[in-house]
Amino acid sequence: MDWSRIAISVRSARERAGWTREALAYHSGLSWAAIAQIESGRRQEVRASSLVALAEALQVSVDYLVAGGTAPARLLVHRGLVYGSDDEYLAATVPFLVDGVNRSDCALVVTSPAQTRLLRDALGADASRVEFRDSAEWYRSPRHALEGYRSFVRERIEGGAPWIRVVGEPVWLGRSRAEVAAWMRYESIINLSLATSPATIVCPYDARSLPGRVVESARRNHPEIVQDGTAASSPAYHDPEAALLRG
Repeated sequence: MDWSRIAISVRSARERAGWTREALAYHSGLSWAAIAQIESGRRQEVRASSLVALAEALQVSVDYLVAGGTAPARLLVHRGLVYGSDDEYLAATVPFLVDGVNRSDCALVVTSPAQTRLLRDALGADASRVEFRDSAEWYRSPRHALEGYRSFVRERIEGGAPWIRVVGEPVWLGRSRAEVAAWMRYESIINLSLATSPATIVCPYDARSLPGRVVESARRNHPEIVQDGTAASSPAYHDPEAALLRG
């Protein structure tokens, strides 16, 4: 068993929950010393019962702690970001990416060349630790985009990343009405297809140029919406299965 993998996974899940080691000890029933030894990699034998207790407390699976794989439990965090200026865009995306870099998460940005330049300038030296992809190529079709994200998450987790962070901005302008409808469904499909993936995906929507119905779809298709730099549950969110059945 890869004990260093367990150390990274436990620490990453605890920090993402906003807990201290003392808090995790309280919720899991393990001692603070045991958790410190596990997170540092000094403990080379972790009992199955301890792994189960940690997984239940952190609301992840034992499989995630041991191998970083997907699990029956829902892990995906899917957020919509509606912005009206470059400053709003950067205020939400830059801290998100920098926090990921500091946690040793794998960070991916899929956007236009113009937004890539904007982010690279704002990130400075941290930009070298973020992967960038061109949205025109990545978002050729909903199927291509979905397969791209699934492969990316799987490969990076297998490579040792504790979590995946994505800023992914689909191409909306120039699409036909039918194509726009297909991309709206794609956002709902993400909630189902990647539900067990250890990833946080932020989908920016530029309110300056997008049609109102596209912007409103962000609130319906994302469980969380980022406003004023803070993520909160979207009151307009529609259950993805129901949304897809309605077409």
